[in-house]
Amino acid sequence: MAVVTVVTSQLMREYGGADDRLATRREELNRLVNTAGGTIEVEFTQTKDTPDPATFVGSGKAEQIAEAVDSMDLDLVVFNHELSPSQQTNLEEVIDARIVDRTRLILDIFAQRAQSREGKLQVELAQLTYLLPRLTGMGEELSRLAGGIGTRGPGESKLETDRRRVRRRMTDVRREIESVRQHRHLQRERRLSQSIPIFALVGYTNAGKSTLLNRMTGADQLVEDQLFATLDPATRKFELPRSMEACLVDTVGFVRDLPEQLRAAFRATLEEVVEAQFLIHVVDVSHPDWVDQARTVTSMLEEMDVLDKETITALNKLDRIDAPVDPAAVRQLPRPVLLSAATGEGLDDLREEMASLAEQVRVHRTYDIPYSKMEIVDDLHKHAEIHREEYREEGVHLEVTLDEVQAKKTNAKLESSPDV
Repeated sequence: MAVVTVVTSQLMREYGGADDRLATRREELNRLVNTAGGTIEVEFTQTKDTPDPATFVGSGKAEQIAEAVDSMDLDLVVFNHELSPSQQTNLEEVIDARIVDRTRLILDIFAQRAQSREGKLQVELAQLTYLLPRLTGMGEELSRLAGGIGTRGPGESKLETDRRRVRRRMTDVRREIESVRQHRHLQRERRLSQSIPIFALVGYTNAGKSTLLNRMTGADQLVEDQLFATLDPATRKFELPRSMEACLVDTVGFVRDLPEQLRAAFRATLEEVVEAQFLIHVVDVSHPDWVDQARTVTSMLEEMDVLDKETITALNKLDRIDAPVDPAAVRQLPRPVLLSAATGEGLDDLREEMASLAEQVRVHRTYDIPYSKMEIVDDLHKHAEIHREEYREEGVHLEVTLDEVQAKKTNAKLESSPDV
């Protein structure tokens, strides 16, 4: 599909007017369009202090875009900002092509990527939320009439019918999502009841979270060099140093200016971040704008009220850079670890850092186990870190570190033994 992209920079004042910010936004929009299956034929950029209330870009720029669409026979115009329903309608009256804003573009990508029932429901809810205020047309004009006999038009009837249908479907989808959310909550409760530390992978889209999940756990999560390659969350159990088990959760990637309806619709997915004990913030240090991307993720984590969680910063894709990472920028990050998920470089350092955090949910215990209960010794060798082991006349003396649930299980087995 031949596409026109439009990037305006009314936010440049916030960023000090830097041209590289505009270039970064252009590059990201281009990648979004390519991920959605479009081919960019022409780009427009514009600097404005405030968007035009009627067409966002102003009548002059809208005419320029319309001329390009006509001369090049283009199909689609993509704006790198969210358009109001009236702005989209006004643009479509000037430009003879379909108008798509940033929100709709991301929604389309999400719709392509969703595989699970939960993901598809969340995408549908976001699409319906986006669609509802855009159900316009003759019906909206007729709805302004007095409403007396002879003034109710068929357009209004159709419009209101569509709106009721959308609202009814939104209610049904929310109910289904809540059911899925409850099921996921039970799964999380089960993991927490096992006292297994849970690490949630967070980061900007395409930072390498799924690659890291696969490398750490042996999973086969989809990996592509595209934005939002993985949409549905995945949880895998794996082993850390010192005989510790942990769970690693992959989550949907963040992006600058993530539409509000997407955040609301993906509440169930983002709850994995909220419920996790620890976070691993994966940062693509090969990206020229990685510092700003990291700030974007941090800002969203702050909105989710999870910045108080212990966080490891995984500075990923070392294999793609030639110069060392700026040490001043690294020092500002919590628990930084330099690594490459693709090659495995630095993963041992990451595991050690994770193990040191996981120790927070571990306890130290001393056991004297009778020889008639040697299966308890075998269990502890599997699930605990053994610090001292002595075979005495009355039984085996062990000093261990293990998680709280395993400690309770061991105590219960000992108390049930007639030999204790």
